[in-house]
Amino acid sequence: MPTVLSVSGSPSATSRTGRLLRHLDARLAGQGHHVIPLDVRTLPPEILLGADPGHPAIQDAARLVEKADGVVIGTPVYKAAYSGLLKTLLDLLPQYALAGKAVLPLATGGSPAHVLAVDYALRPVLTSMGADHVLPGWFVVDKHITVAPDGTVTLPADTAREVYRVADAFSAALTVRHHALAAA
Repeated sequence: MPTVLSVSGSPSATSRTGRLLRHLDARLAGQGHHVIPLDVRTLPPEILLGADPGHPAIQDAARLVEKADGVVIGTPVYKAAYSGLLKTLLDLLPQYALAGKAVLPLATGGSPAHVLAVDYALRPVLTSMGADHVLPGWFVVDKHITVAPDGTVTLPADTAREVYRVADAFSAALTVRHHALAAA
């Protein structure tokens, strides 16, 4: 069973980014993956701001990345780029922390004008960290993510179709890779 680390780079506990990721976590788990959520905002802020890669909390996060077969990276878009919180964590991980990993980048934002942040801001960093396969990511406009009082997420049919398509492609890539490694 492939392991997926699902990383939310949102600083907000009630963010649509985090809710979308957890919604996709359930889908990936239903496809046979072991999913581990990581909300960067729960890491000690003084460690992130102090840039201490040797701190146990950062080492724990690095171990989660190392053990994962694939990583889903979710971020809100602020000022045409991924969140500073996510950037801080990525900067503290080892240079090639994503080596051997399939990575699915996802972003949310208030306007479709930010859609290029996935390809022009986030993808180059993930690639520089050694990701073997950065799948085509997806951008979701915030207003297309509806969160019910019980936390249930709903998406318009066209948005759901596209988000599920990229998540399913990620799942398939992990499954193929897992079977290939098991056979070797």
